[in-house]
Amino acid sequence: MITEKNITDALADVLVPGIQRNLAEMNLLQGVALAGNKLEITVASTALDENARNWIREKCTSVVKDLDSSLQTVVTFIEKRPPEINRVKNVIAVMSGKGGVGKSLVTALTAMLLRSRGFSVGILDADITGPSIPRMFGITSRPRGSESGILPVLSAGGIEIISINLFLPEEEDAVIWRGPLIGRAITQFWEDVLWGNLDFLVVDLPPGTADAPLTALQVLPVNGIIVVFTPQDLTTMIVKKAIKMAAQMDKKVMGVVENMSYLYVPELKKKIELFGKSRGEEMAKAAGAPLLARIPIDPALAALCDKGHIERYSADALESLGEGLFKVVPAMPDTSPLP
Repeated sequence: MITEKNITDALADVLVPGIQRNLAEMNLLQGVALAGNKLEITVASTALDENARNWIREKCTSVVKDLDSSLQTVVTFIEKRPPEINRVKNVIAVMSGKGGVGKSLVTALTAMLLRSRGFSVGILDADITGPSIPRMFGITSRPRGSESGILPVLSAGGIEIISINLFLPEEEDAVIWRGPLIGRAITQFWEDVLWGNLDFLVVDLPPGTADAPLTALQVLPVNGIIVVFTPQDLTTMIVKKAIKMAAQMDKKVMGVVENMSYLYVPELKKKIELFGKSRGEEMAKAAGAPLLARIPIDPALAALCDKGHIERYSADALESLGEGLFKVVPAMPDTSPLP
């Protein structure tokens, strides 16, 4: 005998057009009610245009027919906004006091590591005036959606991504906006995007401690921060400002990452500290958090980022970051609101 659970399980084959995650993963499946031979499937229409709704209706009906052709299936769509649908368990912000230290790189690697452990992961590129996440992941397709919301774009490795660059006519176009507009864009990426059910949302924060990062830390329920820096004395001084900002906003620094820490020359079997002696332990002490990793300068990684193939990267540095990351991730609380 067919049960509501049988039907719910079968609906896992119904993928949301444009995101390729199923209805349950996007938290769009709102109910399955079976009474005799009559079945009603309730789906939230959030971010779904008419074509997507029609496809989902037909696919749901087809799946049920394969289970039991005697059932009379009705698919009902209800209107809901993304904040009513989204259930993001943890939000990790990647920040620094200045640009050019590798925040976007660490954001991408962090998301990849979390995804490799089977977590559902998204990236919110909050660096509105300097977005680089889409290029790293080789994403050029535009986000889909409707008046009720926006669908993120899925990377090859299954990471949900939203970035201002995905909305621009050309990726080289400049975003020449004042602070309030930038802040509004960051807010919209949180409130108007259908993230669905996510274990982790990793946020690539804008550099500095002014309007944009302030908005992100105020609007998003950040429950963990990774601070990125490079060994130069000037950089570490500025990054300490970001650490103090996090403390003043009562945001926990879960760890620090030293990028461009050294260059390994295999022919010499030697690490060359191009930008000076490592300041990893000093920064960890300043942040009151562990040093998660020292990431070297790796020409192979740079080439993959330029080609949009960062998800193909595999190296000791990534394993090192993973070891540090997964020592602190299990302790992170689930801050998502109840559905």
